[in-house]
Amino acid sequence: MRNIRKLCEASVVGPMLALALASCSPHQELRQNNDPDRYTLVEDVLWASPSGFDLGMDIYTPNSGRGPYPVIVMFHGGGWLINDKSIMNQASAYLATRADYVVCNVDYRLLADLDNSVMLNQIVEDAFGAVLWVKDHIRRYGGDATRIAVTGDSAGGHLSAMVVNLGDRLSSEPFSEASPSFQPTYLPAGQTAEQVAALGGLEVQAAVLSYGAFDVLQSAVDGFESLRNPFWLFSGSLPRGLFGSDHNVTEHPELYRALSPVHHIPLVDVRVLPPQLLTVGTEDPVVRPASVKAYLEKLESAGQAAEYWEYAGRPHAFLDSGSNAILGISFEADAPEALDVMIRFLDDVFAPEPAPRVTTRDGLPNPNAGI
Repeated sequence: MRNIRKLCEASVVGPMLALALASCSPHQELRQNNDPDRYTLVEDVLWASPSGFDLGMDIYTPNSGRGPYPVIVMFHGGGWLINDKSIMNQASAYLATRADYVVCNVDYRLLADLDNSVMLNQIVEDAFGAVLWVKDHIRRYGGDATRIAVTGDSAGGHLSAMVVNLGDRLSSEPFSEASPSFQPTYLPAGQTAEQVAALGGLEVQAAVLSYGAFDVLQSAVDGFESLRNPFWLFSGSLPRGLFGSDHNVTEHPELYRALSPVHHIPLVDVRVLPPQLLTVGTEDPVVRPASVKAYLEKLESAGQAAEYWEYAGRPHAFLDSGSNAILGISFEADAPEALDVMIRFLDDVFAPEPAPRVTTRDGLPNPNAGI
């Protein structure tokens, strides 16, 4: 992991580090939750190198022989400042062990990368690019590019929601107030961003958003870009604006609004979003259930299909690998129930349609059907 590894080696530990230290504790994986005999893992598949910064993904393919499989594209959390795909290793392995999905566990740039110069819109562009790369290449890993779900927790939930809500806002022009659209980090060969948008290239068929950050505008108003946000400390970086030092939420609110999924939910008669599952712990102090319920209500008010699941007694980060003594959670104790809920939801979405009922002229079932 990028910056979190430094924290794990340091001697400074306190309540403010609870989320950042989620993966420091050693863990034992139960065979039933991670059985490498049930999947094939290809690690660190290079999918893009924006500004020379290599981005990889780990791809888990089930060995059941029932492919091509639906695909889960997974984005990790960490406030867009800490962690990497390894924080989702156990969740990815669990899904590949217990269900028939290709899982793509994705790395994206963090704000603190490239000398603390990455902008939040570039992180979104990485998420968009990862989905496009998966659609272009997942067949060679046993995946079905026509059946894709995006998922993520916390910051990863935000990125997944951006794919769903704003995946049609693509442009070859750089992101700006005048053009609040996105240039995916990866584009299919021979296609422009505008052509990808016109062809519906970022359309996905399902989304699972776990304790997602849906309102960047409000987060900035609440002090995300200041020392009030301890994730800058965790990343070893000085606080600064999400769009650089020349922009702030007071003078440029539309930039922040453009990165906030809650402000970009289309009416169903304008564009139909895929089925979505929203999850959150009842004791989450970072993303409170009320905020997730409010997002659910906005989706439903727009006529979009969405479900809600609340995890009783759980705080933030219950999907992370390892254990966290301060939060009182561990992957083995807490993540499986939530992942099983995710699997049931996705199985319902991707369940094969029943075969057509074949009848005789008099309307009775044809006994020879299928012979």
